Amino acid sequence: MELFVKGDDVWFSEVSPRPHDTGMVTMITQWQNEFELHARAILGLPVNTALKSPGASAVIYGGVDAAGIVFDGIEADLRVPGTDIRLFGKPESFVKRRMGVALAFDADVEVARVRAEQAAALVKPRRA
Repeated sequence: MELFVKGDDVWFSEVSPRPHDTGMVTMITQWQNEFELHARAILGLPVNTALKSPGASAVIYGGVDAAGIVFDGIEADLRVPGTDIRLFGKPESFVKRRMGVALAFDADVEVARVRAEQAAALVKPRRA
């Protein structure tokens, strides 16, 4: 669920019946990621929300309107220290469509944020 809070007011932006890409940062920052947390909560099992390391994520946008795409820059992306990527496998790209995320961790969250943005910028979807 995405929501915005200001003071005592809460606005709901989106309710998603599945884990969402905006929570994938938990894959690099927590001991149990968003997917495990969802499953455990639904099953009534204990959850562990302990932080493994501060981290950040950055969106990898489509950048192009095209069907049947490939990704350039993955090798360079994976050389950025403390990072990983998740590509969503969508069959069609749009300029502003979320095609994946770059994840980064570091003891300093600002360093993690810079690395995530750097890694995301290196991945370039293009027509196959």
